Amino acid sequence: MISTPHNKYQQSSVQTASPSQLILMLYDGAIRFTKQGIHGINNKDYQKANDNLFRAQQVINELIASLNHEYPISANLLEIYDYMNRKLMEANVRKSREAAMEVITFLSDLKEAWVQIIKPNNSQKESMNG
Repeated sequence: MISTPHNKYQQSSVQTASPSQLILMLYDGAIRFTKQGIHGINNKDYQKANDNLFRAQQVINELIASLNHEYPISANLLEIYDYMNRKLMEANVRKSREAAMEVITFLSDLKEAWVQIIKPNNSQKESMNG
């Protein structure tokens, strides 16, 4: 792999991110890959669609792996992530924009929930440091 300044920056960002920030990065990646998959479907570039929808599934699998099963909500998140993976497979096999758009809606809503969860923690840290 070619090491560009952008790649170095991305690697540094991942290495220095908090666990909460890493989750947000995963959501961003899944959303980006799903959108690129839709773009491939729209342009009848089925290889691009396949590659990006598969990447989105890989990111969702990382979200599954990050679940902490000590918390009851993890079972609900697992069901949602599993559903999104099935919808991405459907989008890929049937070249369905609608199935992919549904996944983007779920991912966007979950990301926004994480942002709301993280906000109070960041505010507390700032007040302790200020």
